[in-house]
Amino acid sequence: MRNIIVENLNQNPIEEIDVEIVERKGIGHPDSISDGIAESVSRALCELYMDKLGGVLHHNTDEVQITAGESDPIFGGGEVIKPIDFLLTGRGVSEYDGVKLAVDRVAIEAAKNYLDENIINLNTETDAVVECKIGHGSGDLVDVFKREGAPSSNDTSFGVSYAPYSETENIVLATEELLNSKSFKKQFPGVGEDIKVMGLREADNITLTIGCAMVSQHLADKDEYIAIRDEVKQQAVDIATKNTDRNVEVFVNTADNDNAKGEEGYYLTVTGTSAEMGDDGSVGRGNRANGLITPCRPMSMEATSGKNPINHVGKIYNVLSYEIAKDIANSIEGVKQVNIMILSQIGQPIDDPKAATSQVILEDGYKLDDVSKKVESIVDGWLENISTVTENIISGKARTF
Repeated sequence: MRNIIVENLNQNPIEEIDVEIVERKGIGHPDSISDGIAESVSRALCELYMDKLGGVLHHNTDEVQITAGESDPIFGGGEVIKPIDFLLTGRGVSEYDGVKLAVDRVAIEAAKNYLDENIINLNTETDAVVECKIGHGSGDLVDVFKREGAPSSNDTSFGVSYAPYSETENIVLATEELLNSKSFKKQFPGVGEDIKVMGLREADNITLTIGCAMVSQHLADKDEYIAIRDEVKQQAVDIATKNTDRNVEVFVNTADNDNAKGEEGYYLTVTGTSAEMGDDGSVGRGNRANGLITPCRPMSMEATSGKNPINHVGKIYNVLSYEIAKDIANSIEGVKQVNIMILSQIGQPIDDPKAATSQVILEDGYKLDDVSKKVESIVDGWLENISTVTENIISGKARTF
């Protein structure tokens, strides 16, 4: 029997507290780029191992470091003067049972492909230097799909998450995802990918502060810049009004100085990311596995992206907690809010954690006895089928940042 615990959470629901802060670092933020590259490299290595050996070898690629470059953005043009450095580190297996594996080449290719797809104005040949320093070692072959029993936990660690999202959380996430969508970029190419959305709710007043890197080559002058900035603001207002009846105020690029001459007063970039001009990045410094930074909610400090998806509970349990929380909130009547905490014990099977705890806030008229068995069933079902989480991570279906 798994140690599944269901208890009441004795606190006010998130929507009833006076102050709530929510942040999302967009896909072009240097920390998010690091997360994205780390996860892409891990998935690429999983594919390499499965293709060559039929299973996944031990690896961790969660130590990507970005060292900022230098640039000279000007309206209608601009150039990168010093390329951005991307350092790939961690551990991987480059030879197993006499089979040599091109870990470095695959990792570099995966990193460049990620940049090409997500930072669309960055020329990876001239504006980026990708260096691979992944350590090579030996490891046991882990067959994800044919193994008997679950792998053993690599650490004593925990994963946490919660559901459902609050109105503020939904607005912050939806705003960044729209502004960084392919359709939006096609319509407004002057908007870069380095978009940070900070949400503050004070009672029934929500303030969004958006930092949005603009792409200089697609903006002829400051008038066009201001027009695009206003469009970003209006899009954010539109999203907010669809998600809440509360009062909403939106600010975009509050450090801009419209009285300055030329480019000096504006958030202009050549590539769409501040990594070109002074901002460094590292894995794990940004969004949690549910895509947000939420100081008013339970959070793990674990860097989820890039860790191996086979037995690294620091990754698996954070993704798993997120899925369990959503499932409980969406399917069990009477659950108003749920927090999930899953704790591993090193050396023990990952499908049998030391504790899997669900803390629930119930709707008026419901008691813990009304929902506890249903909650236990959902938690047990996810743990029984924990390999699904691994498969979703490898296929890129699971969010890690």
